Amino acid sequence: MDEHSLSTLGQHLQSLRQARGWSLSHLANKAGIAKSNLCRLEQGNGNPTLDTIWRLAVQLNVPFGTLVAPINVPLGEDGVQVQLIDQGKGVPQVDAYWMRCAPHTLRHAEAHTRGTQETLTLISGWLEVGPEGATTVLTPGETKTFPADQPHCYRTQDHEATLLLTVTYGEPGDAP
Repeated sequence: MDEHSLSTLGQHLQSLRQARGWSLSHLANKAGIAKSNLCRLEQGNGNPTLDTIWRLAVQLNVPFGTLVAPINVPLGEDGVQVQLIDQGKGVPQVDAYWMRCAPHTLRHAEAHTRGTQETLTLISGWLEVGPEGATTVLTPGETKTFPADQPHCYRTQDHEATLLLTVTYGEPGDAP
């Protein structure tokens, strides 16, 4: 992530935290990250992982897209890139993303907030996706919806996979 995007994310994260009246220590403890890492992130330093950003969004009880909305570049790590396309304004909250997984990628994703579902439509490549132990293989043009409120994974083989991803969050009050 470039310097401007890191700074933008840090400022937005800090404003969300402060709007709740939470200290750095409080949010860091809830998200299971070091206070020093959260402090660096809010200052626009560091390089947060996708899992860290998801954990912070879950603890702040905001959609992942709300946390990353001010950023105009793909977020990525370990062969996975994700970029917010749009956010719905209704209930339930729905976020749309573009996602690319490099060849030979295995990404384990933590459980999202209770009631959250993901729907993926594969554009190109080959992708195995779904809850751990109950994955499905997708080929171009196929779509899969699965509960994302449990650990799940994305796996590619010899070629990259490009997909559209929608995340539909559980009803308000379904947060853990």
